[in-house]
Amino acid sequence: MRTAFNRWKNGLLVLLAALAACSSPDQPGGGPAADQDVRVRYSARRVVVADTLYRGRILDRNDSVLVATRPQFLLGLPRRPPLDTLALGLLLGWDSTTVRKRIADALPYPDARPGYPVQLLLTAAEVRRVRKDSAAWPLLTLTERQRRVYTSGAGAPVLGYVAAEAQPFLRQARRYRRGRFYRLRNGGVETYYNGLLNGHRGYLHPLVDAQGKQHGSWAKDTAFQQGQDLHLTIDVKLQAYAEKLLGGRKGYLVALDPRTGEILAFVSAPVYKAAAITAPDQAGVRAELLEHEDMPLINRPATLANPPGSVFKLVNAAIALQMRAITPGTSFRCDQSLVSCVHHHPRPLSLTVGLKYSCNPYFYQVMQSLIDCVPDSLAQDTVAARHANLAQWRRYARSFGLDSVLGADMPREAPGFLPTPAYYDKARRTRGWTYRSIYSLSIGQGEINLTGLQMANMAAIIANRGWYYVPHLVRGVGENGPLPRFTKKHRTLIDSVHFAALVPGMVAVLQRGGTADASSLADVGITVAGKTGTVENDEGDDHAAFVGFAPADKPRIAVAVYIENAGFGATAAAPCAVMVMEKYLRGYIAPKRKRWEKRIQNRARQDD
Repeated sequence: MRTAFNRWKNGLLVLLAALAACSSPDQPGGGPAADQDVRVRYSARRVVVADTLYRGRILDRNDSVLVATRPQFLLGLPRRPPLDTLALGLLLGWDSTTVRKRIADALPYPDARPGYPVQLLLTAAEVRRVRKDSAAWPLLTLTERQRRVYTSGAGAPVLGYVAAEAQPFLRQARRYRRGRFYRLRNGGVETYYNGLLNGHRGYLHPLVDAQGKQHGSWAKDTAFQQGQDLHLTIDVKLQAYAEKLLGGRKGYLVALDPRTGEILAFVSAPVYKAAAITAPDQAGVRAELLEHEDMPLINRPATLANPPGSVFKLVNAAIALQMRAITPGTSFRCDQSLVSCVHHHPRPLSLTVGLKYSCNPYFYQVMQSLIDCVPDSLAQDTVAARHANLAQWRRYARSFGLDSVLGADMPREAPGFLPTPAYYDKARRTRGWTYRSIYSLSIGQGEINLTGLQMANMAAIIANRGWYYVPHLVRGVGENGPLPRFTKKHRTLIDSVHFAALVPGMVAVLQRGGTADASSLADVGITVAGKTGTVENDEGDDHAAFVGFAPADKPRIAVAVYIENAGFGATAAAPCAVMVMEKYLRGYIAPKRKRWEKRIQNRARQDD
């Protein structure tokens, strides 16, 4: 492709030169000189506009600089041992343990061959110490480079990396079975907005004669554009706090402002430091990340889709209300013969009570009323009715942004999955499948898969009573706002009154007797609306899920939490979500929950 383009370009230049050669300059005074066939050859040139090109910075929503291009100092160690690590520690002001750890972190694997080049990042103070005693250490080399510097360890999957600086990581990743999978999925905003961050040089394209005089242009000039700053939607303090809550556990936490779609916190756990991918002295750390069985380098909220569990009862209830399969006052028995219910509770006399206690038999019958409903026009064909009703259910569910890519500003977003009638025809090998064979949809299990972004957006839709903006990480590019598509309001196919009918039940979830009553923030005057989920897992402990928003009447934050193999959503996911809500809305955690907070953070550290 490039060769063909070059041939076309060269041909164009030859044509322009030939045309120029046929022209004659004006000869003042006329006479014979004016008639003389004086041929002038023009040369096509490309002139770079001489402005220094800087890559833009990345700032959080409060204008704290998270990433910038700054000088970094690298200390190259001698390639041949022995190295006096004690003396090196005295030189740098490090203890012997720190010296050994820093060198080990810089090696790509523990038994790296002797002479492997090791470079250590130094602070300005450490550089001054080395320069002061440089005569005593002739084998040490000190170099200075302009590189991307991360001012915080938080937000690794959000910030990502510059591909040119990540080449050591990419070379390491090629050695691993999952290397290609990682390389495609964790570039963050550095990759997604690379062109805007980088800017572009300006070029002039003059045609000049032998005397250097310009005679027009052979191509359109391009203006110089400096690299632009990115102003993120992320609150770096909230991000760091949320990362402490999840730590080494597998899962995610996504918090966004439902009024704008701005992502406030975006955690993929196990967490790792933002600079780990590109830092020249972190080869050993990268090797551990690549080999880790929990796959920390995967951007879980965006690229992995999982069964949502009972939180999906909210979507099913809204659709059933829209399709008039139920009303807010519909009552069903807690019939354990249909599906087991792990909660002991009073009979669910309404949708609010069914949500409060997350009654599985109640929502089994909600979905059954929806799927097995036979319209008059199809009264003689229940098979056709089931197919039509499931197709209609899927149509309404897809209007939530499910089973499709939302379009967030991050690489490789996954679409999730909602089953179709044709899917079940093939899977069951018959068109005559019954509701009993697909009832797992009623409790968010089976074939349904949602991403973390979709889960958080689902909570935002309910908070907004039926509409949403696409979740996004950048609220401003340079002096401008976000990309235009993030300012477009999307509406579901569900009437707002049906979303309003869900909120009393979601509020009741965090009130006395509800599945997450222990996570209530009523003591600090915040009413939370939420829904717990416990996702069955055949390969180990169940997964914990929670979605919610606060304050319930005028929502300012919506949160989705998913923690793998953590058990009940009420005891593992809900506490993390409400503490992020409290931290964001109040700025601090009430003393009543400090012990709770410490216990969760300790658990997160133990799993590192």
